[in-house]
Amino acid sequence: MSSLIVFISIVGTVLIGAISPGPSFVLVSHTAIIRSRSAGLAAALGMGIGGAIFALLALAGLSALLMRVEWAYLLFKLLGGVYLAYLGLRIWRGASVPLPPESAKPSAGGASVWKSLALGLATQLSNPKTAIVYGSIFAAFLPPAPERWLFSALPLGVFVVEAGWYALVALVFSAERPRAAYGRAKHVVDRVAGAVLVGLGLRLVLDALRMRAV
Repeated sequence: MSSLIVFISIVGTVLIGAISPGPSFVLVSHTAIIRSRSAGLAAALGMGIGGAIFALLALAGLSALLMRVEWAYLLFKLLGGVYLAYLGLRIWRGASVPLPPESAKPSAGGASVWKSLALGLATQLSNPKTAIVYGSIFAAFLPPAPERWLFSALPLGVFVVEAGWYALVALVFSAERPRAAYGRAKHVVDRVAGAVLVGLGLRLVLDALRMRAV
């Protein structure tokens, strides 16, 4: 298999995974609607940076190391689970708060944009399953001795895929019609989204505790 085919296969598989709805999708869409388009795009940038970090870790073989060092993987799962549950509770608690009119939306100042970028990065890095999935993808497609250019091209390609997809999500959900539709069903949508994130977080915590008990 040529290196170009390896690159396309890995990046394409990562794209399929990014498109699948999950905590990252919930966060970016919610940020774009509640805060601003700029904040949503900043969160998307955070997702891209997180994806590139996971790609670098996979290339370094640290994903496989996590699977071998049980306590590190357990700690990763516990912290990630607690973070996702916290994020879900925040969204759930804000479900009853009406969506402010467009003119009253928070300003997309520098602090807000940086906060959204950090939130996107933290959400991406909080999911240990993503690290393992990246490790599995890279292990499946990378040859034993990959060409040097792949070590820089793959993290960059993953960044473009992750940031590009979630930027599209931010642009779509910050538009007028999706925002209006969300406003009409905000109390339901936020509670469902919050419950999903809390459920995912608790599942990670319970999985970690179960592994610890074995």
